[in-house]
Amino acid sequence: MKPLVFPITALLPDIRASLEARPRLVLEAPPGAGKTTQVPLALLDASWLAAKKIVMLEPRRIAARAAAQFMAQQRGEQVGQTVGYRIRFESKVGNATRIEVVTEGILTRLIQDDPELTDIGAILFDEFHERHLAGDLGAALALDIQATLRRDLRIVVMSATLDGERIAQWMDAPRISSPGRSFPVRIEYPPARAQESIEHHMARIAKQALEESAGDLLAFLPGRREIARAENVLSQTLQRDDVEVVALHGELSLAEQQLALAPAEEGTRRIVLATNVAESSVTLPGIRTVIDAGLAREPRFDPNSGFTRLETVNISQASADQRAGRAGRVAEGTAYRLWPQSRRLDPARTAEIMQAELSGLALELAAWGSAELPWLDSPPNGALAQARELLTRLGALDTQQRITPLGRNMLELGATPRLGAAALRAPETWRPLVADLLALMEARSPMRGEQARSDDFRVRVNALHTWRDRRSATGQGGGADSGALAAIEQACKGWRRRLDVRSAASGVPHSHAVGDLMLHAFPDRIARQDENNTLRYTLANGRGARLHEQTALLGEPWLVALDLRHESRDSLILSAAPFDPRVLEEDYPDQFKRVRAVRWNDERAAVEAFDERRFAGIVLERRSVPVQAEDAVPALLAAIRQRGLDALPWSESARRLRLRMQSLREWMPELGLPDVSDAQLLNTLETWLAPYLQGIRKLDALAADDLSQALGSLFDYEQRKQLDVQVPDSLTVPSGQTRRLEYSPGEPPVLAVKLQELFGLADTPCVAGNRVPVTLHLLSPAGRPIQVTQDLKGFWERTYPEVKKELKGRYPKHPWPDDPWTATPTHRAKPRGT
Repeated sequence: MKPLVFPITALLPDIRASLEARPRLVLEAPPGAGKTTQVPLALLDASWLAAKKIVMLEPRRIAARAAAQFMAQQRGEQVGQTVGYRIRFESKVGNATRIEVVTEGILTRLIQDDPELTDIGAILFDEFHERHLAGDLGAALALDIQATLRRDLRIVVMSATLDGERIAQWMDAPRISSPGRSFPVRIEYPPARAQESIEHHMARIAKQALEESAGDLLAFLPGRREIARAENVLSQTLQRDDVEVVALHGELSLAEQQLALAPAEEGTRRIVLATNVAESSVTLPGIRTVIDAGLAREPRFDPNSGFTRLETVNISQASADQRAGRAGRVAEGTAYRLWPQSRRLDPARTAEIMQAELSGLALELAAWGSAELPWLDSPPNGALAQARELLTRLGALDTQQRITPLGRNMLELGATPRLGAAALRAPETWRPLVADLLALMEARSPMRGEQARSDDFRVRVNALHTWRDRRSATGQGGGADSGALAAIEQACKGWRRRLDVRSAASGVPHSHAVGDLMLHAFPDRIARQDENNTLRYTLANGRGARLHEQTALLGEPWLVALDLRHESRDSLILSAAPFDPRVLEEDYPDQFKRVRAVRWNDERAAVEAFDERRFAGIVLERRSVPVQAEDAVPALLAAIRQRGLDALPWSESARRLRLRMQSLREWMPELGLPDVSDAQLLNTLETWLAPYLQGIRKLDALAADDLSQALGSLFDYEQRKQLDVQVPDSLTVPSGQTRRLEYSPGEPPVLAVKLQELFGLADTPCVAGNRVPVTLHLLSPAGRPIQVTQDLKGFWERTYPEVKKELKGRYPKHPWPDDPWTATPTHRAKPRGT
C-alpha cells in the first residue's frame, strides 16, 4: 500500500529524534494532522524501543477501535496482529502485537499489575486535553515509574487543543507542534426562534445547510436522548431520499459505530448526529458543515448527595474551536453555533479530577501505596478524604487507610468501588443477577412511557429479564426500549465473564433480591420510613429523603436509595429498591448501637436527652431520659451557633456594654482588646459563655445579669478601667445632669441633650482619649431635635442666634440668654416671676 501523507508526516523524523535524545515529549497537533495513527507506527523501529510494546491511551472506545483498525489497514494486516486494541469487555491482541490502543481503565490495570512495565517501551497519551480522571492518573503513574524504576520508558502526551507550555513545564519535556491541515471555516450564530427546542433549532439549520452548501453535516448534541429526538425531528421535516441521518455516540454497537464512520454512498448526503466523541478522536469523511449545540455531558460530583451525575454543561472555547474545525478538513466549510454570540465560554475544559467523585482514584492510590505523585492538578483534599471515608465503609480500606483484600478484588473486577463491593459480597448463587445489576446501574434507564417515571429500580430488572426470556418479535420488555436493552445485555455478558458466571438470570427475582444486593453498594443510602410520614425516610448518613407523590414504592418500610437528587431540605429519591432489614443484622452488626443522644429542641427551646438504639444514623428506638448537666452545655452552645447570638437573652445593658467594647477596640487598637464580633464570640463560646450556662436547660433561663457578666469577663481589670474612662456609658453635662451616650458600630457616640443644659460649654465633648468627638443631638425644651453637630463652638457662634429668635417665643418660660458662653446651664424652666 502506498504510504499516506498527513500533516504530521513531515514532523515524524523530529519526533523520533526527540525521543532518541529525551524520554518525554509534548506533541501538539490539531484534528486531522494524523498524530493518533502515524506517531505509533513511526516509533515501531526506534532503537530505544528494543522490541517492547507501544501502549497508546485513547479515552474513547470508538476512537480506540478506529485508530487500531486504521493503523492495521496501513500495514496491510488484520487488527490483532502488529496493531491491536483492548477496551472494556473486548480485546483484539495477539502474541505479535506491538502497538496496543487501550482505554483508560485498561492502562491503569496494566500499570498496577506490572509497575515496572516489563514489556512496554512507550506510553502515548492521546487527546490529553480531555483531562479525564483516569488519564491524569495514568500520566502521573507513568511519570512516577519513569522517575524511579524505568528511566528508559518514553512518555508522549498528544493533544489537539492543549496548554502545551504548562504541560511541557510539568513534564520537563520539549514541545513539537504540527500545523495540521485545514481550510477556512465561516462561523455563524443563527438565533433560535421563540420556544424553539435544541432539536428543532438544529433541524431547521440542517435543512438550510443542505440547500446552501455541499458535503455532509456533523451536528453536535449533548447526549443520546437529544440525538434520538433530533433523528425524529429530521425524519419528519426533511423527507429527502438523498439524505441519510446516522447517530454516533458511545452506547452504539460496534457495527453501528462503523456505519457512522464509513463514507456515505454515492449520491447520498449524510447528517451525523454526534456527542463529543466526534470532537477530535475520530475521523469523519466528507464533513463540510458543523452544527454545534454548544453543550456536552460531563461528570459533576455533588458532595451533598454523594453522587456523580452527568450534567449538561456549556462546552469550553477550545472545544467550540475544535468542533468548528471539523468543517474545514476537506474544503472551506461553515460552522453554525446554536448559542448567542455574546455568550462567553470558559477557555478550556476543567480537569475531571477537580470535580469528580474520587473513590475509584483513592482506591487506585491505596493499591499503588502513595498519593504523592507528580500530578498536573492534584486531587482536592476534601473530595479525597470523603472518598477514603466511603472506601472504609465499603470495606475496601482498613482504619489505617490501607487497601484490604476486598479492595484489591474490587480493582480486579473493574467496577466502581460501590458496585464492586456489592458484586463481591454477593452469594455465588446470586452472581447472575449481580451481573445484570452492574450493567443496569451503569446504563441509562431503558424504560419508556409511564414506566420511565417509576422510582422502583426493580422495574428495570424485570424489563431486562422479560426481554431476555421472550425475545419477542417487537423486542419489547415491559415498557422498555429494545435497543437500550440489547446494549445493556452486551454489558451483562461482559460482567458475566468477569464474574465467571455461565448462565444469565431470568424470571422475576423475589421482591427483596435487588435491594438485598445493592445495599452493600450504598450502605450510606439505607433508608427507613418515618412513622409519621409515609413519603419521608431517614438515611443511614443521617440526612432526610423523600419519595415523590406518584411513587411506586409507597409503604415500603426499608429502602436502599440508588439515585438521589439533592434538595435543600430532603433529597428526592429517584430510584430505589426495598430490602429485608434482617440483612442489616447479618451483614452490618457493628452498625447497631445503643447511644445516649442529647439534642436541642427548637420548638420547646430546650435541651432534650434520649436513650436510642440506632443503625448508623437511623433511630430505631427512642425513650426520653433526664438531661445531665454535662450534656446540656454542649447542646446549648450548638444551638447558639446554629441560631446566632440573637438567640441569647440580651438585656439593654448587655447590648450597650458590647457596643462600647467594640467601639473602644476600633478607636484605640493599641490597647490590644479582645474581639467581640459575632464571628469571634460564636467561635469562643466555650471560653466566655459556657461557665455561665451550668445548670440550665433553656437559653431563656440565662439571667440577663449573667450574660453581661460573661461578656464583661473578656476584659481584665485594667481593660475594664480603660473601658469606663475612654468610652463611658454616660457624660455629666454642665447642668449637672448625667446623660447617656448611645454607641453604634462604626459611628461616633451620640449625646442627646437639651440646649440649655450646655450653656457655658465651648468645646464638643470627646471620648477615646479625645480622638472621637461626640455627635450632639441638641434638643428644644420639649425634647425635640434642633440641631445635630460635632462643632458646639460653631453652633454658639453661628446657629444659636437664629435658634433663639425662632424658639424664644415658643418657649418663653425657658432661658434664652444673649450670651450662651456665660449663662448658667440648667435643665429646668425659669423660676416664677423672672
